[in-house]
Amino acid sequence: MTVDQAVAGHAPPDDSGGPELARVVPVSGRRRSVPRWLRRTVGPLVLLVLWQVLSASGVLEADILASPGTIAATAGDLVSDGTLPSAMLVSLQRVAVGLLLGGVTGVVLALASGLSRLGEDLIDATVQMLRSIPWVGVIPLFIIWLGIDEAPKIALISLGVTFHLYLNVYAGIRGVDAQLVEAGTSLGLSRWGLIRHVVLPGALPNAMTGLRYSLATAWLALVFGEQINADDGLGFLMNQAREFFRTDVIVVCLVVYAILGLIADFLVRTLERLLLQWRPTFTGR
Repeated sequence: MTVDQAVAGHAPPDDSGGPELARVVPVSGRRRSVPRWLRRTVGPLVLLVLWQVLSASGVLEADILASPGTIAATAGDLVSDGTLPSAMLVSLQRVAVGLLLGGVTGVVLALASGLSRLGEDLIDATVQMLRSIPWVGVIPLFIIWLGIDEAPKIALISLGVTFHLYLNVYAGIRGVDAQLVEAGTSLGLSRWGLIRHVVLPGALPNAMTGLRYSLATAWLALVFGEQINADDGLGFLMNQAREFFRTDVIVVCLVVYAILGLIADFLVRTLERLLLQWRPTFTGR
């Protein structure tokens, strides 16, 4: 048997009449017999079954945490009467506006600071100082400055988004390989050409990571922001449910927050794959 035949898992017929060698199946091939999506759903399904069993047996009381069946029925009622879709739409609008304002601010500050030493001297120290302040702690100031309408909620989301994008975009710009910049200069690229063809593409992976962190922070800031005299939105539903000890409604709102966050993260990951096709990555084994 030749080396190529051994690697391929084949053996030539045995002239002596002995049995042929069995084909060798790679370990990686055997691993893929179970679909990955099925493996990923095992954990949540086990948790749901355990939760339902504890609720049905009385170990987990309804006033502490409603059962999955009760929560599903409550979600159906909230959807059928239009309460949940309306609240979701209001919360999505707040996140979208806050993400846009905070994203633009963070990227502009990062470009000014990362592309220029003068910009770094003027901007970076101030931003580093401000980001050390817990952004949730500025809610009282936002109420005093902006009132109790939509403005403080959007400002809180924007503030949380700004710092994540600034740090990641700035780190991406300053992390570009200096040899690539020198190579671009030797090829005759102007300053704008270097920024466009070398620096910005090199900083894009960090920028996408910053966007993912920003989305997570935006949903977190929304939860706090909708505690500020909100008359609609998911936070408003949670406040009402807390007053009447409706744990089923609270869990429904939390699940909606989680689903919206997963959808947003999926969209960013899809955008990342489209924009970063040139970068090979390790996907696990």
